[in-house]
Amino acid sequence: MKKSKYNVAVIGVGAVGIEMLRVLKQRNFPVAQLRVLARSAREIEVDGSKYQVEAISDESFAGIDIALFAGTEGEKGAAVTYAAQAVKRGAVVIDNGADFRMDPKVPLVVPEVNAGDVKKHKGIIANPNCSTIQMVVALWPIYKKVGVKRIIVTTLQASSGAGKGAVEQLKEETARIAAAGFDNIHVNIENKAMPQQLAYNVFPHIGSFVEADYTNEEWKLVCETHKIMHDHKIKISATTVRVPVRTGHSESIYIETAKAISPDKARELLKKSPGIVVMDEPAKNIYPMPKDAEGKDETFVGRIRQDCFVKKGLWLWVVADNLRKGAATNAIQIAECVISN
Repeated sequence: MKKSKYNVAVIGVGAVGIEMLRVLKQRNFPVAQLRVLARSAREIEVDGSKYQVEAISDESFAGIDIALFAGTEGEKGAAVTYAAQAVKRGAVVIDNGADFRMDPKVPLVVPEVNAGDVKKHKGIIANPNCSTIQMVVALWPIYKKVGVKRIIVTTLQASSGAGKGAVEQLKEETARIAAAGFDNIHVNIENKAMPQQLAYNVFPHIGSFVEADYTNEEWKLVCETHKIMHDHKIKISATTVRVPVRTGHSESIYIETAKAISPDKARELLKKSPGIVVMDEPAKNIYPMPKDAEGKDETFVGRIRQDCFVKKGLWLWVVADNLRKGAATNAIQIAECVISN
């Protein structure tokens, strides 16, 4: 039923769950009652506002209209256990985890690209992987105008994409190296959240290695893009890299289009597209960077240039806050689509 306000539950109070609470407030989502759920009850504070966290149970979803599951990459999320109970009690579930993304019965939605797919839901809507979201936002306007036949993408992903433990690992490693006076950049710490040292280092390993020696994170970019854009003919190849950045994923994206488009026309097209900010004056050192995207909801695009040897080849540099547009903001935007329908 169409309402003026909705009862909302946020499940999980990690980095994404906290960001969901922020975004709900900042976007003035019409919340009647807000219920914050996690494994254990406690009180948390976000930007000066206190929230009572309740221990989750099946009964927690009674009267809830929209259930936002924060999800955890690489682990079975709470939605696996509780989504069906939430739907049974009348809620629409929006899940940030990976568990339902490739389910053919579950829409996978980026509102700037396929908002109409929200109408197909049977109670659950999936939020895509953070790297996929920013890539399809940037490519969709070009795809609609001239088509895209091939995508080659290298992601440079921040530590916060791997959770709080990875951020703490980066912080500790950086502090130890700085304290040593940079004489030795090699450090060993206990309870590592990532498989390699991250401070003063990069490594091409996000997720687990699966088919054809690609990681599951790389296959997400392939399969999720096909599903969101409703085009399984696009040839996509990805390399995912972890970099010593706190928040904000960057992507170097090469595309081959079906019809030729100049960088100037692509630039103007992207400037007019929702959710995109073009920062492309490299001679003035103006291009997207993670430090500038952090805390913002837009997808930033720059370094738009033509392949000098391939007429229909185009390069783009794309940056977005992985906790906001890459997770929390996209989920709230999906919720906005749900209530608008």
